[in-house]
Amino acid sequence: MTEKTEKTEEYEAIVVGGGAAGLSAALVLGRSRRRTLVVDAGEPRNAPAAHMQGYLTRDGMSPAEFLATGRAEIERYGVELVRDRAVDVTRGAGFAVTLAGGRTVRAPHLVVATGLRDELPPLDGLAERFGRDVLHCPYCHGWEVRDRAFGVLAASPASVHQALMVTQWSKDVTLFLHRVTEDELSDDDLRRLAAAGVRVVPGEVAGLTVADDRLTGVRLAASAGGTVHDREVLFVAPRPVPRTDLLVRLGAEMRETPFGTFPVTDERGLTSVPGLWAAGNASGFAEQVVNAASRGYRAGAAINGDLLFTALDAAVGV
Repeated sequence: MTEKTEKTEEYEAIVVGGGAAGLSAALVLGRSRRRTLVVDAGEPRNAPAAHMQGYLTRDGMSPAEFLATGRAEIERYGVELVRDRAVDVTRGAGFAVTLAGGRTVRAPHLVVATGLRDELPPLDGLAERFGRDVLHCPYCHGWEVRDRAFGVLAASPASVHQALMVTQWSKDVTLFLHRVTEDELSDDDLRRLAAAGVRVVPGEVAGLTVADDRLTGVRLAASAGGTVHDREVLFVAPRPVPRTDLLVRLGAEMRETPFGTFPVTDERGLTSVPGLWAAGNASGFAEQVVNAASRGYRAGAAINGDLLFTALDAAVGV
């Protein structure tokens, strides 16, 4: 895609974030003949994954191919994309967004689709294998690793839920309590784990064992005996870190959730700040690619309608 670098100041909508949500919003806006800019820092959450699943007609497509296709589509409708980072934003008569490259762009509507990053537990070998055989979402990867020997690394007592969920894809599941003690599990947790056939291994995990670039086991710390449990797949629960700085700077109302702090929005994605929208993983933790694209579509359509009726109301003096 040819990326424009000329300094064009004024737009009808600026989309910060070039993932599924941002590109979908831009596609709708471009097709609505709106002057639209997408600012893409190039940091998609699903970059470590070789494939994405569960998106009808796109099941199995690589994230890189998906984004390249999306960029080509928005270009057909005159949407401008710039590879840059939004480093500051102010609100006056609309929004003024300052980019790392030195450019300042303005628009009456701003879509924040900056996503989130996954912060993994500090465990030797985990980050290198994330998205391959260290996974977090069974709906994203469960089919591809079905019937293998699963491990689940407990980040908190809530990891019991993850261990129970993945039994739909394998009946060979071991929950490694890591830094969670057995006393922290409820009687109901223990009964459900037993009923599902999940083995529970107490003690801290020290790292992974790998052979021929494949996960082969989970190694306990010396204090827990140092034994290695043969496992082919390890599910973890990363700590989500929402990229919501721009929303916070603009004073959007935020809400605390078990998965981080996210903006309060209506069903279209509008925040508490007029003209400020949130979509994708910047608006919530569980926005898979297909859901993020839907949220972006809704925001784009709502913005077009708002621009249209604002102009009409001004013309008739309403």
